[in-house]
Amino acid sequence: MTEETPGFEEKPDVPSGATPDGAEPKDATPSPEEEASPAGDSVQTTAGLTAELDQVRTALSERTGDLQRLQAEYQNYRRRVERDRVAVKEIAVAGLLTELLPVLDDVGRAREHGELVGGFKSVAESLETVVAKLGLQQFGKEGEPFDPTIHEALMHSYAPDVTEDTCVAILQPGYRFGERTIRPARVAVAEPQPGATPAAATEEKTDDEESGGTEEV
Repeated sequence: MTEETPGFEEKPDVPSGATPDGAEPKDATPSPEEEASPAGDSVQTTAGLTAELDQVRTALSERTGDLQRLQAEYQNYRRRVERDRVAVKEIAVAGLLTELLPVLDDVGRAREHGELVGGFKSVAESLETVVAKLGLQQFGKEGEPFDPTIHEALMHSYAPDVTEDTCVAILQPGYRFGERTIRPARVAVAEPQPGATPAAATEEKTDDEESGGTEEV
């Protein structure tokens, strides 16, 4: 009589590589599709990152252009404001100096008549110094050619000793402020005598006659 050990059942021997219940063994080698899948995902990820980087670069370029245009507009605005500020200042100073011209004319007449003495002389010289610092310049001298852009002819005459329209007397000096003429010089003008030989030509003719001698035959 054979004794059986309770709780243990004999199992048939299973060859190596075989699966229980008659199932076929699974091949552990990955398929070509499985091998190519990680590489494909990497390519797609790189392409996506490249596209995003291009978008970021485009946006950055657009924002940089906007910033440069804004900066240029601001610089132009600052230049316009500064130019307008200087222009307004010049207009204001020119207006003030124009109002002081009659006073300067009185000072000039007093100086010509020898009345600029004492305290009045000190005040007048201080006034002339101040307006000169502000940029006021006086012009107009006897003997200079007449220029209608800066001279105003109040008197007219003819003179045999001038070769062109000449300022022979300054009735009122002219004044300029920077490039702006705030009052032309008021002058008396002399023109060459009609039909008269200019003095320079007369002198040249006289010199030729004196240098010429009797030719020997």
